[in-house]
Amino acid sequence: MEQSGPVGRATRALTGATRSLRGLGVRHRAAAALAVLTVLALIVVAAGRDGDGPPVGTVRAAQSLGPGEGALSLVTWPGLVENGSTDPRVNWVTPFEERTNCKVTIRPVSTAEEMVELMSDPDRRYDGVSAPPEVAGRLIETGQAAPVNPDLVEGYKQLESRLRSLLKQDDTVYGVPYVWGSNLLMYDQRSVRPAPTGWSALFDPDEAARYRGKLIMRDTPLALAEAALYLRSEKKSLDITDPYALTPEQLDAAADVVRDQRANVTTLWSQPAEAVSAFAGGEAVMGQVWSYHLDVLTRADRPVAGIVPEEGVTGWANSWLMGSRVQHPNCMYQWMKWASSPDVQQQVAEWAGVAPANPETCESDLLKASFCAAHRVGDGSYLKKVIFARSPSKDCGEGRRECTDYAEWTRAWQEARGLTGG
Repeated sequence: MEQSGPVGRATRALTGATRSLRGLGVRHRAAAALAVLTVLALIVVAAGRDGDGPPVGTVRAAQSLGPGEGALSLVTWPGLVENGSTDPRVNWVTPFEERTNCKVTIRPVSTAEEMVELMSDPDRRYDGVSAPPEVAGRLIETGQAAPVNPDLVEGYKQLESRLRSLLKQDDTVYGVPYVWGSNLLMYDQRSVRPAPTGWSALFDPDEAARYRGKLIMRDTPLALAEAALYLRSEKKSLDITDPYALTPEQLDAAADVVRDQRANVTTLWSQPAEAVSAFAGGEAVMGQVWSYHLDVLTRADRPVAGIVPEEGVTGWANSWLMGSRVQHPNCMYQWMKWASSPDVQQQVAEWAGVAPANPETCESDLLKASFCAAHRVGDGSYLKKVIFARSPSKDCGEGRRECTDYAEWTRAWQEARGLTGG
């Protein structure tokens, strides 16, 4: 599963061996009753296209809602929407269907590109998507996501304000935060001495060579952002300010760092279980991870520790976006309300090993204090430090369009990994 940061992306997808290692029990609580919203329906005006530029049409947010339409189609990563088919004990979809009469159809995807293609296909009409940042930005930019009226999502204001701001452009809201995480540097305390302090331990050629063949990295183009953070401190002449807004020169420099590091890396992980297994089996001693990995391995008594790199910490957030060709807007609004509730947030957090967007999940003790502490839930000062991922685009900000977009990041990443002839 491709990740930003997730996210980008979160999944449970653990092997039997990893299950026994992580030792996680899934706690279940009865889901809170969901009242059906009433009044009028969402009006959608399909967005047009003007060459390769932004859409020229408009999509207006609903001002009021009516009764559910009886169906809901969602695109999501595996593990983020569970209906009991994976494990009969894990199911927050069926209670939603029973309370709203909105029958949910789930379309799981394995890559960000597949997610974008499905939501952009004019012959398909998915209602919503649990989008990581590299997907959300492109869907919004191309008019494939409809604006959301947060006043129609009960519980929206309970969600972390830092996360809510990520999908807000001017006064328009394009998504409802669902789960999040940050990208840390984890190391084996027996093998890595002295303890690392930042990304230089992973990207500096001399430092990384000490652990040749024992490093791991996330398998996503967005991992170039951590290389950019390293370069921001190491090579100030590049004048890198935002690790997700890189000029061609800056992107090439970040890709060169990853290319030079390739011989030191044993695993490029896309499934969370791969990173857990690499450390548990001794194949890896240092690398990029999420709080999830640190939490799982620590509770399994593995001698690992994690740090927030001194050059800066990146993160990702998955949010619910409404498709611009939505067929069941009332059911989608009800789903966003349901997915934001503390009870559902508790279930997805424990099942997928991610931080819930609603801190009340921890304040009301639905989640264990140890879980909340490990994932920094409700830690406002920490959230302010996190540089949350977004989809790279030509727009550098302040009217400049000299940066590189996600397609260029993808090409640079593939070349750095040796997947192309570059």
